[in-house]
Amino acid sequence: MRPIVNSFPRRSLAALLLAMALAACAGPGSPPEVIPGPVSVNVPVTDSLPEEYAGLVTVLGNDTLAIERWARTPGRVVAEAVVRAPRTTLRRYVLELAPDGTMRRFEERIFDPAAPDGRPLRAEVFEATAAGWTRTVIEGDSTRTVQVQAGAAALPFVDLVHWPFELVLERAVRQNPGTQPLLSGGRAMDFRVEPIGADQWRLTHPLRGPSVARVDAQGHLLWLDAAGTTRKVVVTRTGYTELEDVARRWAAADRAGQGLGELSGRGRAEANVAGAAIVVDYGTPSKRGRQIFGGVVPWGQVWRTGANRATHFSTSRTLHVGGGGAFLVVPPGEYTLFSVPEPSGGWLIINEQTGQNGTSYDRSRDLGRVQLQRRDLAEPVERFTIAVEPAGGQGGVLRLSWDRTELSVPFTVQ
Repeated sequence: MRPIVNSFPRRSLAALLLAMALAACAGPGSPPEVIPGPVSVNVPVTDSLPEEYAGLVTVLGNDTLAIERWARTPGRVVAEAVVRAPRTTLRRYVLELAPDGTMRRFEERIFDPAAPDGRPLRAEVFEATAAGWTRTVIEGDSTRTVQVQAGAAALPFVDLVHWPFELVLERAVRQNPGTQPLLSGGRAMDFRVEPIGADQWRLTHPLRGPSVARVDAQGHLLWLDAAGTTRKVVVTRTGYTELEDVARRWAAADRAGQGLGELSGRGRAEANVAGAAIVVDYGTPSKRGRQIFGGVVPWGQVWRTGANRATHFSTSRTLHVGGGGAFLVVPPGEYTLFSVPEPSGGWLIINEQTGQNGTSYDRSRDLGRVQLQRRDLAEPVERFTIAVEPAGGQGGVLRLSWDRTELSVPFTVQ
């Protein structure tokens, strides 16, 4: 079923035909075309359209993160996306397909929409070979090519860009569901793709967790909810739309200091409590209009207590963590913190594994768990915050604050 498009401006059609004409000039063995400045090519404007065309909008809470569009013919996909984090970039893609639907070549070019010369910041190409895949990366005057081990069924994966998922879902609808390799950087990641309803599929990222997609009978991606992943975005299908003006507006907001920046930055809490030097390094996700505890962070489940890299905690002296006579002895050293939030407070987990991502929780490495205290906050906290505060004498408090909830645990220095 072709997506409904109310209008298709002649300027959009001209740009689309130009992009497809340029893509047709690049054969399977061609390197990325690095354009030093504007290109002028005569392309007639006609009433013909590609076989399929559509767009997607990606949001996180009340923030739009990306807008993308693509056009397809039987052997080629030409796509563009504006991605807003950590700074606004305009991205262009060409995907070439063999008659059996396998990928022959994938090209990505990343541009600064505010740059006057139109030269790509970066270009990347995957090409199929008898031995697997080659990956070529061009940045400035530097070009490097490496081999990537992956099977012929591989498709591309692009962070925060979701049009390749439509190819994955169409393949799963036509053929048997199962494992789908997706190329990301210098490796292939195996996604699990499985039906969970009449028109719904689960796509499980090997590290970030599962997303749920809704499709039509042909496998066209209509909607995707990544609440089960660490990204937690929602993706909605829309019509083929203009992107250049959006890219310029978002780039101007970046220059004015009003851009989104990193989706989850890093925070650092440092304190000296009764002679103990205590440091907490943690991710700082934002509320973005969402319900956090009982929503983004489910009650009763292990939470990374931040974002991205695991939350790391160090102390220079022995601590007794916990209150009410039930405490955990924490010797000097470095640990990671996880938690299980509950309406009554829940649990703080102190784990002896360090250096890992926050999705890599190993219960067998727990030093122990202590009970958290919960209280409601009068005003919402936009960015997740951890604080270490002295509490008189040898005591202190560790506080976790986000949205309208504070979770805390006392400790004493020995």
